[in-house]
Amino acid sequence: MRLAALKIFREKPETRRLALLFAWVYFAQGMWGLPDLSLTFLLKDKFRFSPADVATFYTIATIPWYIKPLYGLISDFLPISGYRRKSYFILATLVAVLAGLSLGGSAMGTYQLTLALFTLMALGFAFADVLADALMVENGQPLGITGSLQAVQWGAISVALVIVGVAGGYLAEHVPLNIAFRLTAIFPAVTFLMVFWAVRETPRGSDLEVFRRTWRSVRGGIGSKRLWVVAGFIFFFNFSPSFGPSLVYYMTDQLKFSRVFIGTLDSISAASGIVGAALYFVYSKSFPLRRIISWSIGFGVAGTLAYLGLVGQASAVAIYVIFGSVNLIALLAFLDLAARACPKEAEGTFFALLMSIFNLGMKGSAIVGGWLYTTVGYNWLVLISAAFTAVAWLLLPLVKVDELEPRTEPAGLVSPAPASS
Repeated sequence: MRLAALKIFREKPETRRLALLFAWVYFAQGMWGLPDLSLTFLLKDKFRFSPADVATFYTIATIPWYIKPLYGLISDFLPISGYRRKSYFILATLVAVLAGLSLGGSAMGTYQLTLALFTLMALGFAFADVLADALMVENGQPLGITGSLQAVQWGAISVALVIVGVAGGYLAEHVPLNIAFRLTAIFPAVTFLMVFWAVRETPRGSDLEVFRRTWRSVRGGIGSKRLWVVAGFIFFFNFSPSFGPSLVYYMTDQLKFSRVFIGTLDSISAASGIVGAALYFVYSKSFPLRRIISWSIGFGVAGTLAYLGLVGQASAVAIYVIFGSVNLIALLAFLDLAARACPKEAEGTFFALLMSIFNLGMKGSAIVGGWLYTTVGYNWLVLISAAFTAVAWLLLPLVKVDELEPRTEPAGLVSPAPASS
């Protein structure tokens, strides 16, 4: 059973093609973080922002990630020349490229211009993410391999984060911010070219019956109690006050870590995350999802409390090595839960909705974490965050995860075909 996903990937070339597309889209998303550390220090040093102010900047700039269901609805209901995914992939990647190049020419300009262009770049990445996730759910849900496909995605983004951690620290120390944005624009440009080969979509048209079925599915999803319980559970788990920019402030101001070392820690965590993604890819079908989520909550509490021992470089490396893979497994477990909860015929729209709730919880937690860091200090922030995470154990029975387990063993890939009246 544990090798079922491997068998599908080995025997089905269309599965491998889609997996390669998903991997690159997520790798490009990871590389979007290349200028983040440089931008954080720009806000800290040039604009004199507090941790909460920096978290607020990133929250505003990533608003496109909170409205992802809109992109799912647009893609599902308004195909361009009959194409629901391919046409919008092309447009989204072009927006990301142009915004990145514009930032490369004016990143040291006004705060308002930087925020506007960074938000526009986020729009391109977020729309492309929705399109990739829609294909992932449509193809993975019938086979019970949504977890494996997401492991591919997040394994790829972890590889990117290894690069970003080291390169981002180096760029923050030695290279102007506008150069970092120019480098970042290369990755959606490659996605733009790749879409023409990877997305082999049959034109769907604007068939009225297709529209009606999709709309009925959307209405059914909105009225689904189980879907909203899953959404609330995901939001609560991610909203527990996180460290966010506060950890950068703590490591810089209190522990006197260099920017390069901070970037290296991110790479260490991402490298450990690759191991976590590989483990989830191979073994996620060997255990009930409910058990994996329960373990994830427990390790999340332990991992948060471990930051009380962050007192120097050696302890930092140990924490990032040990809990990088654990955090990635927990992330994949919650993403797998979201993918399994999506209703048929509107998988892309509702997965986008759940991911918007996921991202909103994370960004909100960063703001609360920044406020707590300023108000009560680092140690209390760690303790409060761990306590919130532990409460998720009490909510887990309400989700009824067992009802979302696949009923049959997958036999092969089923690519969604355009419905006809």
